[in-house]
Amino acid sequence: MIHPGLVSITFRKLSSAEIIALVRKAGLVGIEWGGDIHVPHGDLPRAREVRAMTQEAGLRVAAYGSYYRAGFSETNGLPFKQVLDSALELGAPTIRVWPGNKGSAELSTEGRRAVVEDLRRITALAAQVGVTISTEFHANTLTDTNESASRLLEEVAHPNLFTCWQPHNGEATEECVAGLRAVSARVSNVHVFHWWPSSAQRLPLAEGEARWAEFWPVLAALPGERFAMLEFVPGDTEDAFLRDASVLSRWLEGARRHRGA
Repeated sequence: MIHPGLVSITFRKLSSAEIIALVRKAGLVGIEWGGDIHVPHGDLPRAREVRAMTQEAGLRVAAYGSYYRAGFSETNGLPFKQVLDSALELGAPTIRVWPGNKGSAELSTEGRRAVVEDLRRITALAAQVGVTISTEFHANTLTDTNESASRLLEEVAHPNLFTCWQPHNGEATEECVAGLRAVSARVSNVHVFHWWPSSAQRLPLAEGEARWAEFWPVLAALPGERFAMLEFVPGDTEDAFLRDASVLSRWLEGARRHRGA
């Protein structure tokens, strides 16, 4: 089952209450709360408050978008304990992290090993309290290519490590599908947008229908639950979000019907 939602950092200028109201208006189900502004790392009262607000609105906490960088953050001012404590108070089932602070072609063998070891460490810590860890297909990290992302999961080799998935910017659709299939057994949530050919061109989601139509059959066939969440919209406007949310809901309904056919 795939539920529609929003990544809160889509609207960094809005308060948590305003984001919740907007998500309800759009008819979405879940929110990934960002650790950079809406639920700051280590601010446990704030995490409890946002959790209560989310639940009282009939919504679900889909994830904690921590921006913790494995192999880097622990020694550069962001202890993972702060991240994990916040996730627990928020009631987040998974913590989104970035694997490293450089792309796979830039990082040395030793640097990659440090990322792998830190991922293994934080994944084990999170497992002890029932929270999963999710990397993200993202530029300037060890998931910047399909091969590196798939290899990383194998290197860490921990059952509590998953990955959020999104198409790499500028990558051909068939290559995106291949990358998705390679990690499909470990996909947690999905970030949804249509940027083409780069992040500088944010287009209405409806213009990506043909591209995303290749992804939904793979995602809909996966067992379990996950969220497909809008991340950024053209112009950062509420109207664009509501328009894209309607498109996303339509796509997911079509994917559900197709799977049940």
